[in-house]
Amino acid sequence: MSTVPPGTRTGTAGPPDQETIVTMPDPETEPTQNPRSNGTRPLTILIGADTYPPHVNGAAQFGYRLAKGMTARGHNVHVVAVRAEKGRSFTETRPEAVVHRLRSHSVPTHEYFRIVFPWEVKKEISLLFDHVQPDVVHIQSHYMIGEHVLYEAVKRGIRVIATNHFMPENLNPFLPFPQWFRDIVGRISWKDMGKVMGQADVVTTPTPLAAKAMRDHAFLREVMPLSNGIDVSAYEPRPGEAVEKNPYPTVLFTGRLAEEKHIDVLIEAIAKTPAELDVHLEIVGGGEVRPALEQLVDRLGVRSRVRFLGLAPDEELRLAYLRADAFCMPGTAELQSLVTLEAMSASTPVVLADAMALPHLVEDGVNGYLFRPNDSDDLAEKLTAVLAQPAEDLRRMGAESHRMVQKHGIKATMDTFEALYRGADTAEDLG
Repeated sequence: MSTVPPGTRTGTAGPPDQETIVTMPDPETEPTQNPRSNGTRPLTILIGADTYPPHVNGAAQFGYRLAKGMTARGHNVHVVAVRAEKGRSFTETRPEAVVHRLRSHSVPTHEYFRIVFPWEVKKEISLLFDHVQPDVVHIQSHYMIGEHVLYEAVKRGIRVIATNHFMPENLNPFLPFPQWFRDIVGRISWKDMGKVMGQADVVTTPTPLAAKAMRDHAFLREVMPLSNGIDVSAYEPRPGEAVEKNPYPTVLFTGRLAEEKHIDVLIEAIAKTPAELDVHLEIVGGGEVRPALEQLVDRLGVRSRVRFLGLAPDEELRLAYLRADAFCMPGTAELQSLVTLEAMSASTPVVLADAMALPHLVEDGVNGYLFRPNDSDDLAEKLTAVLAQPAEDLRRMGAESHRMVQKHGIKATMDTFEALYRGADTAEDLG
């Protein structure tokens, strides 16, 4: 059963209609580990994810796509993740994997993020290993579930791949404390990352910049940059499809409406673009700062030019990308930005903050522009430079986005992870 249709970007789902409570086997009567893969038979893969759909963020979407991709390759995939609402742990069978949902608890500073308590889940995780008997474990963070899944795998001698999607700065909006205290939390988080992920057989992260940060701050010696990957064809027009553009230039933002995304800067920039251009903004996503953004829209007098579309299923999101004349990501804490890759797949020019990993996705003046972070004047200037172009130049810029995104194709990412699961340890091993 499933709490949400696969791939649907929705808010936190309610409890499933029917719960399958996890029934763990007796470790004294059942074997505790499958034999290791010989390189030809399907693998049993256990993915540890602290965030997973129906959560709406890049790490959750990557976990879903990873599970879906490995299942499509014939592997036996299990995911252990938090339960999205109150209640006992349970197991659900979804199209992409068997998902084991652990009891979890809400946090007061985030609308949907939930945490697990080690004393409640350590035994369940151990029994889950007895039941699943994984050949390989792939954790998606060093927090809570990722940490304890890794510890259990190491104890049993099971191969571990660790992928990091987070930077400690991502936590800042949810820590209502002075900056000096946030800095202490950040240093502790880096230290914990090194302690946990240092025990994995292979550590990966989406970009070279993130890999350098992990080496510098978490003191991890070997970190492999490996794109999250994207199905480029999913965002291209289908054969014979004609998506009607809006009658006015349209900028698109998609993602969580969170403090570190700096969507307020984008709204301010829209208000500063030339009136004769009549630039509109579509915002897809939900999050804790939406009420403040709505107030900003009214205060700036741009209500007629800014539309909040809320959370959108994949097909509606695809059409939003194809409708847009430009995509903007003003966030300053992006490890890769899957939504930017999706926009580029739809042949959309991009205007991105010159921060974190975003500069890797722009050739200035070729497929878009970078702007100074948190500078709405500079952003307005760059958006105007894109949208004031003749239609043919705009199409050419979008085509360059499509060309550049090809190297992030999901097949190469899945090929690499599959090789890592089967024993490759370095880029040299991968050929």
